[in-house]
Amino acid sequence: MSPKKDIQKPAKSVAKGFSDEEKAAMRERAKELKAEERMNKDRAAGESALFAVVAALPEPDRSMAKRIHEIVKASAPALSPKTWYGMPAYANKDSKVVCYFTPASKFNSRYATFGFNDDANLDDGNMWATSFALAKITAAEEAKIAALVKKAVS
Repeated sequence: MSPKKDIQKPAKSVAKGFSDEEKAAMRERAKELKAEERMNKDRAAGESALFAVVAALPEPDRSMAKRIHEIVKASAPALSPKTWYGMPAYANKDSKVVCYFTPASKFNSRYATFGFNDDANLDDGNMWATSFALAKITAAEEAKIAALVKKAVS
C-alpha cells in the first residue's frame, strides 16, 4: 500500500447566483413561453400582452415604450409585438425576437436600452452596435430608431 498523500481541498468559492431582477425576468420568460403556446403566436394577443407590460411601467419608461412601439410598427409592420423576459419586443415571422426595449426600471439602470438580437440585419464590417442607451426620445432618436429597425428587417 502506498502512503496516503495529503490532498488539498480547493478553497470554497462563494457562488454568485442570479440577482432578484434576473430571477424575475426568467419567471416572466417562462410565463411568456406558456402564453405563446396558448396564443399560437396570435399577433393581437402579442400586442395585448405588450400593452399590459407597458401599462405597468413607471414613467418615463412607459412613454418611451409606447413611442418605440409606434416607431417599430410604422417602420417594420411585418414584426409581431410580444413580450420577451417581461419586456416589449418585436419578432420576425419565425417568432425570433429581432428588437426589444429594456426599461431602465427593469434592472434599476440609469437609462433604458433599445437592442437587437442576432436575427437583425445590422452587420457592418467586423463590429457593430447591437444596443443603444436611451435617456429620452426626441425626434432625432425617433429617426435613428426607425432607420435601425428598417435596416434590421431588410
